[in-house]
Amino acid sequence: MSKKIVTLSVISVFSAIILLWLFYPPTINVSDEVSSSDEEIEKGKYLVTAGGCISCHRGQTELTSETLAGGLGIETEFGTFYAPNITPDTSTGIGSWKAEDFIRALKHGRRPSGGFYYPSFPYRAYSKLSDEDILSMAAYLMSQEPVSMRIPDPETPIWLARWMIAGWNKLADLSGTPDEIYDDALLDRGAYLARNLGHCGECHTPRNGLGIPDHSREFAGAELGDEIIEPIDAVALIEWTANNFDIFLLLGLKPDGEFVGGDMNEVIEHNTSKLTDEDRDALAAFFTRHNSAGG
Repeated sequence: MSKKIVTLSVISVFSAIILLWLFYPPTINVSDEVSSSDEEIEKGKYLVTAGGCISCHRGQTELTSETLAGGLGIETEFGTFYAPNITPDTSTGIGSWKAEDFIRALKHGRRPSGGFYYPSFPYRAYSKLSDEDILSMAAYLMSQEPVSMRIPDPETPIWLARWMIAGWNKLADLSGTPDEIYDDALLDRGAYLARNLGHCGECHTPRNGLGIPDHSREFAGAELGDEIIEPIDAVALIEWTANNFDIFLLLGLKPDGEFVGGDMNEVIEHNTSKLTDEDRDALAAFFTRHNSAGG
């Protein structure tokens, strides 16, 4: 066998390994069907609310504004991405999804077909949701009235193809994610709500030139399109107490007497103001944990 053939064989094997590493589909160990029980639907409704799904997925027409029919354009430096229809319409929504499709999408950023979602969808944060919570969310979403609403394709540069997200995901993996475990059930719950279900860092954490969150500056504020997202890290909240933060989540009122503006208004209205007292307390404890006055 010639040296050239050996070299080509080695390159081929190495290339195959790299491709498998990048594109191998995730293993989904879920055999359950999406539940239709009232208990799971009610639990899922709360989780969808706590997750702020309506902030992006709310319908953009007069007839669909109270639904999750999607259509909101999210402008980024990589293009404009339109929130999909997540009502159970079989043609334009998620009506044909199975339980495993919800796990695949929320935890792995993969479409039912196996293709990649763009990271404008916060699957990186959702990756640490429990399967149980995801399936409860699925139960609620599948219980809603289907809305036929076809959403535009993303408006991205010609060079930004979906398959490139395979490499982006691996680079994002290398950046790590905050995963502290606290010796306190309240802080653990607050971290789960802030970092995962509520995905606060998706807007409030700055990103590098590739759009990967810089977790060394978690919650330090960022830019989203033309909007400046305020910091909510330890430095920004140094004078906030847990009670201050609790009131902010409920009413949007800051300690200085000013009300929050911008898109955060909708987050307060549709998301944080509807949390249970216990979950608001958990978020407040988490965000003021560095402050000696936080308690």
